[in-house]
Amino acid sequence: MPDKPSYLGLLNAIAVAETRAHEYLTAWIAVTPSPEVAAVLRTVAAREGEHGMTFTKRLDELGFQVRVKDDPESAKRLEIAGSSECSDLEKMKALGLHRIDTGTKPDIFDKFFEDHSIDIRTGELLGRYIAEERHSGRLLRACYEQLKAAAKANGSAAAESSDGDRLDAIESKLDAVCRAVDEVRQIVCAQSMPTTTS
Repeated sequence: MPDKPSYLGLLNAIAVAETRAHEYLTAWIAVTPSPEVAAVLRTVAAREGEHGMTFTKRLDELGFQVRVKDDPESAKRLEIAGSSECSDLEKMKALGLHRIDTGTKPDIFDKFFEDHSIDIRTGELLGRYIAEERHSGRLLRACYEQLKAAAKANGSAAAESSDGDRLDAIESKLDAVCRAVDEVRQIVCAQSMPTTTS
């Protein structure tokens, strides 16, 4: 039986989250009326799917398997993304993608390398993952800003006010705290998992 790495929970959390993100972004691509939005979503969805598979593969190489826990929010995100009744701007907001890459520091990835026991191959994988996630965040943020500007120009009710922007900033900070708590929970759960080999 291999020794259980201290970062096993992190790898598992990434594999699960990226696989789920690929699923809902793919559903969104199928219904968006905008070729520009579809192009951004295709790029990001392809990365998310690859990340899900790559981290699943890395867990397997380390002698472990992905553990998936029920997430009631996952079905809700899939329903929102696949809806033909919500606009792309409404989906961005409902899925929290408008709060990605707001330019605030630090981001969720800054603490990934605090664990100095991460092996070289996993470190390389994490480095590439972080760079791609940050770039995807910039793509999604730019897409959101374009959708917001178009909605404002059209006088749409979906356009945000300055109060809405302040609320979004508060929600973004709260989301970061919640993600950090969830990451710690995932790590603690992973550390208490029985060891399995393939």
